[in-house]
Amino acid sequence: MYGADPKDKHPMKGFPQICFIQNTVSNPNIIIGDYTYYDDPEDSENFERNVLYHFPFVGDQLVIGKFCALARGVTFIMNGANHKLDGFSTYPFQIFGNGWETIAPLADGQPHRGNTIVGNDVWIGYEAVIMPGVTIGDGAIIAAKSVVVRDVPPYTVYGGNPAQCLRQRFEDTVIQALLDIAWWDWEIGKITRHLDKIVSADLEALRDCE
Repeated sequence: MYGADPKDKHPMKGFPQICFIQNTVSNPNIIIGDYTYYDDPEDSENFERNVLYHFPFVGDQLVIGKFCALARGVTFIMNGANHKLDGFSTYPFQIFGNGWETIAPLADGQPHRGNTIVGNDVWIGYEAVIMPGVTIGDGAIIAAKSVVVRDVPPYTVYGGNPAQCLRQRFEDTVIQALLDIAWWDWEIGKITRHLDKIVSADLEALRDCE
């Protein structure tokens, strides 16, 4: 027995509000790692409705790592939401055509903050909002209803609007060791054998796993 099947949409039998969303996302620009789940009693399979302004012509990606826990209402705002800020008006006249397309900005003049990246073993709380181009490091925690506007370092807890660092989960040396170990990349048999070390706080025991 090696835990849940990552290809099972609903790994908790009789509890469909938990969904391994790798199996339900169809947009090729949304990439989800194994065992990452979305918890939503309303419609856990429709995670894509929470990825907003994600237009294919913009080309940005949302990449979420393995073993992440995403609470109900987590929302990702993508680059299609951005408006140009360097002129007197931010109104997107050109999208309505009929003569207004004459001021369409060049493709490289559109605001673009890059891909949105969520690392591995990240917990994002209820109705948190992640803004375009943010990177959330491995092992980070985002508090409920936070608005994340800047990168979040690994193994830190962020919360608020705009989200700020509330605390670092472990000392710097421990964080670097955890990043080097990267248990989420182990084969699933090894993960299963050493779950007690993964969920504890004994670094030496985790290092000794074979």
